[in-house]
Amino acid sequence: MANAQPRHEVVSSWLRERIEAGAYIEDDQLPSENQLGKQFGVSRITVRRALQTLESEDLIYRRQGLGSFVKDNRVHQGLVRLTDFVEDMESAGIVPQSIVMHQGAEAASNRVAVALDIEEGTTVYRIDRLRKGDGQALAFDRTWIPMFYAHLIEKHDLETTTIYSILEDHYDICVCRGRFRIEAVNAPNDVAQYLDVPWGRALMLIERTSMTEADQHFYYQQRYYRSDRVAYELELKRGKTKSQKSGLPLKEFEPIFKQGSDLSREEAQ
Repeated sequence: MANAQPRHEVVSSWLRERIEAGAYIEDDQLPSENQLGKQFGVSRITVRRALQTLESEDLIYRRQGLGSFVKDNRVHQGLVRLTDFVEDMESAGIVPQSIVMHQGAEAASNRVAVALDIEEGTTVYRIDRLRKGDGQALAFDRTWIPMFYAHLIEKHDLETTTIYSILEDHYDICVCRGRFRIEAVNAPNDVAQYLDVPWGRALMLIERTSMTEADQHFYYQQRYYRSDRVAYELELKRGKTKSQKSGLPLKEFEPIFKQGSDLSREEAQ
C-alpha cells in the first residue's frame, strides 16, 4: 500500500490550492494555527511546518503575534513606451509564447471600423492569438488590421515574431503612438475556453489602437486578460499648472501580472 501523504503536506497543499485559486489574495490573513489544527486534526507543530513550507515557497509571510498572510510579490515597472507582447514579457523576465488560433479576412464590424477609421464592412484581416508566459495562459488577443498591412505580414510567422517588429524591422514603418481603453467584461465562451476559466468569469479587456507616424490607424486589438493575474495601479501628482484646467497629471500607470506564484508586469502606454 502506498504511503499516505504526510500531514503537514496535506495542510500546505490545501492552503496552496486555495491561494492559487484566488480564495485568498494578496495580504489576506490565513486561518490561525489553532483553526488549521482543528480543521485537519493535527498538532500546531504540524501546522507550523506546513506554513514554513509555504513561506519558503514565497507564497506567504508571517507576522509574530498576528498570523500568516498571502504575500504580494508584484514587480513594479512604470509605463514609459508603447510595447508589444514579446517586449513586455522579456522585460519582465518571462518567457513569452504566442499561439495563432485563427487568421483570415472578414468584414469590419462597426466597432472595428471606428477604431481603424475605415468604412463599416471594409475587408480587414483578423488574427487571434493565445498569449502565454512561462507556459501559462495569460491573455487572449483579437487583432484587426487593414488588408494593406496584412499583405506585409502574411509571409511572417506570428508565433515567433510580432506585428510591431515586422513593420518596424522589415518595412521601416514607425509604430508611433497608441490609445488604450480598459474595462471589466464577462468572459465570452470561446475566450473562456482558451484561457481555461469558466464562461462568464470576469476578465479585464484592454482595447488598443495603434497609429503610424502618418497617423494611420493600422492596428486594433482586444486583449482579454485573466482577472486573477493582472491589476492596474495608478499614481497621480497633485498640483495645477497654468495650462492645466482640471484633473490631476498622470505620473505613473502600472499593469501588474500574476502568473501562478510568480508575478510580473507588462509595460504599455
